[in-house]
Amino acid sequence: MSVVLETLDAAVRYGTRARGVQALDGVSLRVHAGERVALVGANGCGKSTLLRLLHGLLAPTAGAVLRDPDTTQAMLFQRPHMMRLSVQSNVALGLWLRGQRWSQAQALAAQALQRVGLEALAARSAHKLSGGQQQRVALARAWALEARVLFLDEPTASLDPHAKREVEALVGDYARARANTTLVFASHNLGQVKRLASRVLYLEQGRVLADLSVQDFFDSSVLSAHHPQAHAFVKGESV
Repeated sequence: MSVVLETLDAAVRYGTRARGVQALDGVSLRVHAGERVALVGANGCGKSTLLRLLHGLLAPTAGAVLRDPDTTQAMLFQRPHMMRLSVQSNVALGLWLRGQRWSQAQALAAQALQRVGLEALAARSAHKLSGGQQQRVALARAWALEARVLFLDEPTASLDPHAKREVEALVGDYARARANTTLVFASHNLGQVKRLASRVLYLEQGRVLADLSVQDFFDSSVLSAHHPQAHAFVKGESV
């Protein structure tokens, strides 16, 4: 599989050297096309910063980030930003900004809304949707843009159980719909990690302390022997 993302001893620091915060420190990794990579760890460990670094929303303060220039990316946040437009226009806007004619952008947006089950709400104001529906609009944006790398920052964290299941199922559908689609997502839900991930990175204090297949990450004998910090995290999160 081809490499779509790579970091080389990448670091991110917020603030000054004297009073700042080292959010990431010495992160080197490769993500291949088709992988489904989960980022796990306690609050403040660097998951969100790593997602933003990989997506290009942050520049490294040291090291480097390499991306396949031909790969389209999209990102879903915990609370997606909705413009004061209709649902369909919220999806079409990204296509229009990329050079599509507005009529064509609207047609592609309508198709994307069908993918996420929101075609009946196309004319509604996006601001009047529930949190789960807004996440589905964000997924429709990614569908419309044909993003081959999808970043997700705790996309179901603030949703009710029914909406969580819907969004998670749609994320799985997205990954399966196109060959070699890559997911990189942060999650505190270890059940979700088991269901969606093929690979797990455990972060602590801005460093990647474990990089394992999902099977090995949830094998207590592997973790306890080789990755005690990750083992303690899994035990604590499972109770």
